[in-house]
Amino acid sequence: MDSRRTDALVAAAALVAITGGTYANLSWTGPLERPLDPAALTLIVVASLTLAFRRTAPLAAGVVAAAAGVVYYALHYPGVFTSAPALASIYTLAALGRRKAAIWLSLALATGMYGLMAIAEDDPPPGSWMGLLSGWLVAMVVIGELTRHRRAYLRAVEQRAEEAERTREEAALRRAGEERLWIAQELHDSLTHSISVVNVQVAVAMQLLERDPARVRESLAAIKESGHEAMRELRATLGVLRQSEPEEAGLARLPRLVSRAEGAGLRVAHTVAGTPYTLPPEVDRAAYRIAQEALTNVLRHAGAATVTVAVEYDPSKIVLRVENDGEAGTAGPGMGLIGMRERAVAIGGSLTAGPHDDGGFAVRAELPVRVPA
Repeated sequence: MDSRRTDALVAAAALVAITGGTYANLSWTGPLERPLDPAALTLIVVASLTLAFRRTAPLAAGVVAAAAGVVYYALHYPGVFTSAPALASIYTLAALGRRKAAIWLSLALATGMYGLMAIAEDDPPPGSWMGLLSGWLVAMVVIGELTRHRRAYLRAVEQRAEEAERTREEAALRRAGEERLWIAQELHDSLTHSISVVNVQVAVAMQLLERDPARVRESLAAIKESGHEAMRELRATLGVLRQSEPEEAGLARLPRLVSRAEGAGLRVAHTVAGTPYTLPPEVDRAAYRIAQEALTNVLRHAGAATVTVAVEYDPSKIVLRVENDGEAGTAGPGMGLIGMRERAVAIGGSLTAGPHDDGGFAVRAELPVRVPA
């Protein structure tokens, strides 16, 4: 049911209640009351019908209702219920935030009623309801103000709840995006390295299949080991989705990574400077993945090369260098350098990559020990 239909029903109910209460003599204004006639009923109908417009045009409805009430009282018709629609309009004005209009309408109604009392030959007798009018006027303004504040409070609570819900949804979407990016990076770094090793070993096996079967066996063993490593990496990454504890990738696994690169035909020198210490998981994982991706790029792009993997431990940071003296290969462009730089920047570090002074290519990453919040 919409508000207009509700107000129309309220107006009809008020008309019945005011007419019935007046005929039943439930209120009186003094001994000079005259009986109801068509003019009195007309004023009651006009005052009651204003309630149908108290929300769409509260001030106009209130003015008409107040005027009908003053005229009704001036003609000495019985009862005070005709002023009730004007009180309802005063309440509505206050509840809608139109405080000044509510106060002015109250003053107009009070001035009309009490002005008639002042010029009357006799004072209102004790027990008449007209003495309560001022109290009702004040009460309507106060109740309207309280209603307005309560509605404003409820709206604020609803807005805060909606904002909190929207914030939670945005945070969930952001976390989901971060998880997808993390999974994509992990799969790219681990699987690309393993597949690159497999491709190199397959190429070696194809070349030596007829000339040196023993070397082919070694290549096949390396392919098998690379496949197992790829499966372990894939299970570890997917284990995060199952809320299990994955095998952490870190610099402790760097010697095995170097060994696999050597098995693929690279000559790798692995050096450590400074005193190793336990790194935060984010830094440890990023350093390992950067080294893994750098070795993958050497396998894919540099051909047979000598590689230096150097890790330098500093009290405030670690420095990772991966340098090679190979030549550019034929592999197409990829996302390796972008992924390495994103990993470094994500933990507050930096990464530079470019041709080495003595030929070849170099990657240098500086990763802070303390990850920014």
